[in-house]
Amino acid sequence: MQINAPKVKTSFASSIILLLVLNLFFWQCSPKITPYEPPIAEPQAFSSSGMDSVSARWWEAFDDPELNRLMDSSFSNNLDLISIWYQLQEARSIRKIQSSLLLPDIEGSARTAISRPQPDFAGGENTQIGVSANYEVDLWGRIRAGVQAEDFRLQASYFDYQTAAMTLSSQIATTWFQLITAKKQLNLAKEQIAINEKIIKLIKVRFGAGQVKGVDILRQQQLVEEAKNQQLLYETDLEVLKNQLAVLTGVAPQNFTISAKDSLPPLPPHPQTGLPLELVRRRPDLQRAYHQLMAADRDMAVAVRNKFPRLSFNLSGQTRSNTYPELFNDWAYTLGANLVAPLLYWGRLRAEVDRTEAIKNQQLHNYGQSVLIAFQEVENALIREKKQAERLKVIDKRITMASNVQKQLQIEYINGLTEYINGLTEYLDILVSLDEQQQLEREKIQLKQQVFESRIALYRALAGNFDLEFQDDQPDNQHINEP
Repeated sequence: MQINAPKVKTSFASSIILLLVLNLFFWQCSPKITPYEPPIAEPQAFSSSGMDSVSARWWEAFDDPELNRLMDSSFSNNLDLISIWYQLQEARSIRKIQSSLLLPDIEGSARTAISRPQPDFAGGENTQIGVSANYEVDLWGRIRAGVQAEDFRLQASYFDYQTAAMTLSSQIATTWFQLITAKKQLNLAKEQIAINEKIIKLIKVRFGAGQVKGVDILRQQQLVEEAKNQQLLYETDLEVLKNQLAVLTGVAPQNFTISAKDSLPPLPPHPQTGLPLELVRRRPDLQRAYHQLMAADRDMAVAVRNKFPRLSFNLSGQTRSNTYPELFNDWAYTLGANLVAPLLYWGRLRAEVDRTEAIKNQQLHNYGQSVLIAFQEVENALIREKKQAERLKVIDKRITMASNVQKQLQIEYINGLTEYINGLTEYLDILVSLDEQQQLEREKIQLKQQVFESRIALYRALAGNFDLEFQDDQPDNQHINEP
């Protein structure tokens, strides 16, 4: 239906104000937002908890200045993180595009022509200047729902950025402590090589006196070569981990230099795990999943309201003259209204509603699954750290016993107290005992590293957002309902 008013006395600016008033009048028709809860049973408290609260910058609990420097460098220079930040800027722009649909589109036009000779059909100069405004009244909140959907997607993009930063922080911390562990293993390998070579010298002395066979020297030499092989492996790990840190901090590996410490720092006190629902509100990946769900809910609201009539207005003002001096003497205004209602679309609009509802239900259950995985990550980190601490106590006892056995066997061997079995001395017992002791020492260092990795996993599972360099560009939260 088209309604045209030929000429009106009101001004163009007054008509624009009228359209804005209509927008405010129908603003209350915006579809309401209903928060969602995860589709899971109410969770119980976590299996254990400490006393210290978890800081947003959780890695500072290790009190390691070099680790702090690596974190700051990675947040500023990591290329993957910067790329995700620009995805956030893309989402911000999309939201601005969508929100502009709530305002009139205003266009200006100008046209001129000169006819010669004069007079002719048009007569002299033929000049036109006009301004037009097109505006759709958001009767049912369809446009507003679309803006809300982009608001939620913008927030989801922001939490995606925070999730990437949290993942990066755990990668940096894990790699840094692995680097320290590799250096400690390398030092231990060098110590074991020195011990094994010293034993070879003692065996050679006895061999010269005819007290042992040459095969004992060969067996001990095998242990030396095994320790040298371990040294090469740890030297490789050390360089590879340095290269990995370089890339994580946005530096070319060949330009990166860093010196690892000789030992891991003290493990911080066990953190508070808090309530499970607090974790849901704190973790950025869960917030991302929730806002993706809410965006899908708003998409469904748009699809529902696409079935309703649409009302739009067109306001134009134009002046025309055959001579330039008389161009602005008279203006003509036109106000048009369009009412469009869907009548027969053969189920297409209903199918679109069903499609968006299905997507919303997918996001709802994805959100619930993300919450369950978050709870699992906390519990896994708790049990791993607990059991690894118990294993450390066991391995300490085993190292002590292996060391005592080794010392006793060496005393007996050096003093010639070992018995003969089938004509062979029992140096093989010494070799096996020494090899077991050295393996246990390497295993202990590796187990300590695993304890740190479990603690990092716990911090990552419990921590929330933290301020980054680009925090001034964070999206506005005023339209967002937290779960």
